Amino acid sequence: MTRARTLMRDEDGATLVEFALVISLFLLIFFGLIDFGRLAYHIVTTERAMHLGARIAAVRPPACPGVPLTIALATGAPASTDYGTSCNAGGSICQDPGPVSCTGDLANPTAAEVWASVGAVMPPGSDVSNLRFSYTYDARLGFLGGPYVPVVTVEMEDVTFDFVTPLAGLAAVAGVSGGSSLATSITLPSMSVSLPGEDLAQGQDG
Repeated sequence: MTRARTLMRDEDGATLVEFALVISLFLLIFFGLIDFGRLAYHIVTTERAMHLGARIAAVRPPACPGVPLTIALATGAPASTDYGTSCNAGGSICQDPGPVSCTGDLANPTAAEVWASVGAVMPPGSDVSNLRFSYTYDARLGFLGGPYVPVVTVEMEDVTFDFVTPLAGLAAVAGVSGGSSLATSITLPSMSVSLPGEDLAQGQDG
């Protein structure tokens, strides 16, 4: 009986048990800070990359086929309308070619230049096909017969971010409710920047 009571009062190894209970929670927080820090870094740098990409695309020939070079007379506009009339002078003066968009392709010089400038800071696993270029008519820009001046948008889409640390396993060990179902990757939100074009260099020489 004496030996049994002694054994029950013995606290040798209690610290090791407490350490085992706490270390998993500590590692979950520590590695979570690392991975979510990486996530925040990629979101911020990608957003800045879209600003740079839009600035390049706004002064280069279109990255998409089908973008007109000049502003044509709208169907139904008075035939006597003078060339040089501002598109927002009233009524339908200039033709709206509609939005034109496409996925980035390295075969296009503008898309290739944009990717060469922003690709290094994009999340791992992304490529030029994650960029979308859009050209949208705005009556406040340009004049009849002049160079087509659309609103140029560069957007990043469908980029997957992978967590490099075993957050799900650590959460399960730490006893976090639903921890084992934590995703190992997420899709980053789409990010876009729009700027008015600068006549798209008339499609010549940048």
